[in-house]
Amino acid sequence: MASRGPGNQQPNRSGGGTAAGGATQGLRKPVFVKVDQLKPGTYGHTLTVKVMESNTVMNKKPRNPTSFRGPSLQQQRPTRIAECLVGDETGTILFTARNDQVDLMNPGNTVILRNAKIDMFKGSMRLAVDKWGRIELTEPAQFAVKEDNNLSLVEYELVNVVEES
Repeated sequence: MASRGPGNQQPNRSGGGTAAGGATQGLRKPVFVKVDQLKPGTYGHTLTVKVMESNTVMNKKPRNPTSFRGPSLQQQRPTRIAECLVGDETGTILFTARNDQVDLMNPGNTVILRNAKIDMFKGSMRLAVDKWGRIELTEPAQFAVKEDNNLSLVEYELVNVVEES
């Protein structure tokens, strides 16, 4: 671990405490981004999007709960995954909804995706919200979705860059 000088104290992450210098630390305001600003391998995005379409790609029933000794709640739930086309006035992207998220991603809904990340699947970008993020229904958006700019149709290739000394 790197040593810290007197001016570089670790901030208090408990929420309402004080950081170095005695100033109270508040919640950061979310910075909303547009779909066309998303890049591969990035995370922490907050955006407002309309759900254009939703297609269930997996609806797996739970295994026989009697085959487990004391089955947990997680083992009893079905696994559901849906691919949803979402977008705003700058473009569209595929969103991977899992389990309870599938219920919120109905076509026509406007949602706020908080702490979303970009996953790569077969060389294309997919938007996802894991356990550290949140999906909220909001009022219907006043924008028209730009459907001719689908970021998930752009194929990326992993290139290794060798630095010469």
